[in-house]
Amino acid sequence: MRILLIGATGMIGSRIAAEARDRGHEVTGVTRSGTAGTRSADAGDPSAVAELAAGHDAVVLAIAPPRDGSEPSAPLLAAGRAVLEGLRKAGVRRLVVVGGAGSLEAAPGVRLVDTPEFPAVYKGESLAQAELLELVRAQAGDLDWTYVSPAIEIEPGERTGSYRRGGDQVLADADGRSFISAEDYAVALVDELETGQAVGRRITVAY
Repeated sequence: MRILLIGATGMIGSRIAAEARDRGHEVTGVTRSGTAGTRSADAGDPSAVAELAAGHDAVVLAIAPPRDGSEPSAPLLAAGRAVLEGLRKAGVRRLVVVGGAGSLEAAPGVRLVDTPEFPAVYKGESLAQAELLELVRAQAGDLDWTYVSPAIEIEPGERTGSYRRGGDQVLADADGRSFISAEDYAVALVDELETGQAVGRRITVAY
């Protein structure tokens, strides 16, 4: 499979690239700066996305909202719209989005990001990622999309190759902890790329 990976050098994106390549897939990495062997492009430019996506089987959008104190949703949503338009121009149908956990339901009808105990420092980017999910749900009906939310906690760790898959609700273990390593998140995402079991919906993965 030929995969265009937008955001290839981030904590999660770099692990997706490694996992996909280890399985024999061809990965074209894209970053704004073009460092570390990646292609340079602005994810908010539909024409640039279309040019890069041409000839690929799937696109993975793995960019995070800005954490420089600026308003986080506008650039993320601009990238989301540009990627949707770019895929259509390039004739690529498969899109997998690295999402956030804040839009998961902590209780029926209550998003995690809206709970009183949600850390204020993460609220802006979590709301931006939730808006991206709604954008994809509303505007990507003609594409084969999947939005993959991680567990509440995700950090570098061990690749076990094991995980559980859920839907719109927070997925936690028997002790109530919602966690997955970035390595096993990458396993789950590449599994979804290969199988297409969750086309047209959001999933979450955790231990």
